[in-house]
Amino acid sequence: MSSNVIGATGLSGRYATALFELADEETALDDVARDLASVGAMIEDSDDLRRLIRSPVISRDNQLNAIDAVLEAAGVSQLTRNFIGVVTRNRRLFALPGMIKNYQSLLAAARGEATAEVTSAQPLSDAQMSAVENSIKQAMGTKVAVDAKVDKSLLGGLVVKVGSRMVDTSLKTKLSQLRLAMKGVG
Repeated sequence: MSSNVIGATGLSGRYATALFELADEETALDDVARDLASVGAMIEDSDDLRRLIRSPVISRDNQLNAIDAVLEAAGVSQLTRNFIGVVTRNRRLFALPGMIKNYQSLLAAARGEATAEVTSAQPLSDAQMSAVENSIKQAMGTKVAVDAKVDKSLLGGLVVKVGSRMVDTSLKTKLSQLRLAMKGVG
């Protein structure tokens, strides 16, 4: 796979493409995807880790030592650790979340899947996740890889993004629309 075929662009896209090609050569696409999903979840859940990857004040060596310790403790594979080490040495750690998303998109495209980002107010049960996947699969007519997220500010409902399409059935949006409609009446 090359970036020309898939269309990965920008800093994150170039790094993700390089990792994808390395993982493909070593037949470790799924292992790297699991590693990156784990790292992405850790970044999302930890303010300290987000601060570590975004801070320009932290020296390269300190970032490298800290991120390597985190990755080792998490049991991340050597290929992924080496990749994140290169990213850190190049002072591009701030772009790691984008690289993770781009890698997942490249993997989904290689498998002929669409990637759907599903955001809910509460974590979805397995049955709910399966129902959402099936609905998106029917609507898109292709296999779907779901990236589930939780945003408590939604209050209820779902926000589903697939490519440039978005369906927002959240209570937060419905209340905002109702508020605007009420302003128009008075």
